[in-house]
Amino acid sequence: MKTTTTIARALTTGALALTTALALTACAAPAEPSADSGANRADVMFVQMMIPHHEGAIEMSDVLLDKSGVDPDVSQLAERIKAAQAPEIEQMEAWLDDWGMGSMGGMGHGGMDGMGADDEAELEAASGAEAGEVFLEQMIVHHEGAIDMAEDVLDDGEHPGVRDLAESIIESQAEEIELMRSMLES
Repeated sequence: MKTTTTIARALTTGALALTTALALTACAAPAEPSADSGANRADVMFVQMMIPHHEGAIEMSDVLLDKSGVDPDVSQLAERIKAAQAPEIEQMEAWLDDWGMGSMGGMGHGGMDGMGADDEAELEAASGAEAGEVFLEQMIVHHEGAIDMAEDVLDDGEHPGVRDLAESIIESQAEEIELMRSMLES
């Protein structure tokens, strides 16, 4: 089984690739959202990156939920993650539409966004209790990435709704990280 450090390295590599792709495509997208939107570039970048990040968490949850023999508490957490993040995706997509901006959703698809191919394969290959453990380990790292992104937009973003969402992500995902760590310890 991979260590958390190995998973973190793979996720960091994926994040760097996504950041590079976003930087390379930036000239094709409008430079700023409309002036009356209350959003700035930091808000747009956060939303465009968080949509596929949330989609990745939902895909991870779906992979886990398709397995049998998984601890019911881990399955319940996966359901909770899906239930929380799906409406957030809808809200972020609505903001992008309102701002006249495009979504980066679909970038890097073909896998669970934010995960390396080895990590994805590890989760898909795992079964029963091991699948639950792999899911928890990978989701901790995934949530840590979301918290980092949310903290960044709080530094530079201006849109009140985006700022509220970022604060909510930090709070809820930090709580879920604590829960997942305790599940791994028991």
